[in-house]
Amino acid sequence: MSSSSVEKIKEKLEVSDVIGSYIKLEKAGANFKGKCPFHNEKTPSFFVSPSRGSYYCFGCGAKGDIFSFVQEFEGLDFIGSLKLLAERAGIVLEQYPMERSGEKDKLYDLMEKATLFFEKNLSSSKKALDYLKSRGLSDETISDWRVGFVEKDWRLLYSHLKEQGISEKDMETVGLIKKSETPSAQGDGWYDVFRGRIMFPIFDVSGRAIAFSGRILEDDPKAPKYLNSPETKLFVKSETLYGLHKAKSDIRKKDYTILVEGQMDILMCHQVGFTNTVASSGTAFTSMHLEKLKRLSNKIILGFDSDNAGFEAAKKSATLALSMGMEVKIADIPKGEDPAELIRKDIEKWKDTLRNAKHLIDFHLDNIVSGKKDNRTQAKEVEKKILPYLTLLSSSIEQSHFISQISKKTGIREESIWNDLRKLPRKPPEEDGVVKDTALPVEEEIKKRKNYIERRLVGIILWQEGKKEKTLDPVKLRIRMVSIIGDKETADIFSFHEKNSEELIFEAESYYGSEESLNNEVEELFLNFEEDILRDKFVLVMGELQRAEDQKDEVRSKDLLAECQSISIKLAEISKKRIGGP
Repeated sequence: MSSSSVEKIKEKLEVSDVIGSYIKLEKAGANFKGKCPFHNEKTPSFFVSPSRGSYYCFGCGAKGDIFSFVQEFEGLDFIGSLKLLAERAGIVLEQYPMERSGEKDKLYDLMEKATLFFEKNLSSSKKALDYLKSRGLSDETISDWRVGFVEKDWRLLYSHLKEQGISEKDMETVGLIKKSETPSAQGDGWYDVFRGRIMFPIFDVSGRAIAFSGRILEDDPKAPKYLNSPETKLFVKSETLYGLHKAKSDIRKKDYTILVEGQMDILMCHQVGFTNTVASSGTAFTSMHLEKLKRLSNKIILGFDSDNAGFEAAKKSATLALSMGMEVKIADIPKGEDPAELIRKDIEKWKDTLRNAKHLIDFHLDNIVSGKKDNRTQAKEVEKKILPYLTLLSSSIEQSHFISQISKKTGIREESIWNDLRKLPRKPPEEDGVVKDTALPVEEEIKKRKNYIERRLVGIILWQEGKKEKTLDPVKLRIRMVSIIGDKETADIFSFHEKNSEELIFEAESYYGSEESLNNEVEELFLNFEEDILRDKFVLVMGELQRAEDQKDEVRSKDLLAECQSISIKLAEISKKRIGGP
């Protein structure tokens, strides 16, 4: 692939258009800014320069051009980003001999050949087509998702690929063939992994086939109903979501993800217009999956089967998502149904199910309350099943909301719920290790964000102090900072950042050079700054309250509890003032 292809793509595609299709960008003078997709933030720190054809994040240091952005955001290699952007630009990439390509490119080509083979076989199998039609799939859906079929034969795919010069080593590398322990029984010993199955290709985010999931056509008690490709150089289960290549755009537009379990579920969802749906496809749901979804939207609805296995899978996925700060809802699918069957029988009922999806905590709480248990049993179940979820909420305001709901629905006093909540560690219920690979702990995230906000406020004040015609009064800005944290702390902050003053002024000029929304931006920064100070104070007071309770100091405990409530009220007031929402 020559560099001319890269240059042609860059000439055709504007960096702000490409990045703007992934995240919301706002004009900032000659440049654009937005919230960085590569780290959590509330105040925009991501800067896009059309004149340079590049981006830079002043918060985390991410930088590059359209290719590096697509690679990072989509989780692709360079060739994958090249193909995706070339298609978008309407440019036909120059062909090059396969022997000159890398090993992965040969494997992608091999998977494409296998996909075509399975597709062709499906068109000649009435039985397989009849099955898919009976499940409600249209011809268009079958074609769009490149569904295929392979007869129950030991070496059909192997023989086909051998005729095209593909080596056994490459076929084995991508998980398409295996070698028998008794080679004499099958000639040279190689045989197909997938036999007698309807084949669903699993794609990467650029639409390249990287694995397969095969559904057995004729039930066989000795064979699994579904058989998935093993992990390979192309297919990493912990990073791959079925259907993300088709759903990603609409997840961004609709601002929520629907997560289902199987291939039929997702195909039926897309067929009837729910194109923001992805599937776990039988693999364990991981934080890597959720990180990909979180970049597109912070909201997720779980539409898992109503059977016990489906409910347990939903609970684990929801717990993990909640621990990562996502807004998690559960669709209450009728017993004995799955999304595909529900859509086929009554699409309006499926729509209602999604429309009435409940927040994870509300879902469990309503189940407990509707169980007609006595008050003591309800209280025990709240303690066991609900409170561990509350520990995962990073916002004390959210915790207060749900504690109020629990109190109203069960009659348990709010103070008692708070007391029990403070005794619990911050971890998901029944799964100690599930948050080990997630984002930073809440306290570290707050500290990191507070340092960033301090840096930005200091930069704006220094910038305005050095201007002849000032947009804002820097003296008033300093006074406001003093009112929040005090004289000494303000002086310490400016002293700490003094060595980087030129860099801070440059950042402020880059972001706020147009000055059109500077007042609003500064107000938002101060609200976030004060909020973080209050959150820090809340953590300290909660610690003191715990010690006072341990010492059975009722007077001190009462005063500290009142202080916690006062801080919560102030945090709620900041939330109301905040421009553009939380």
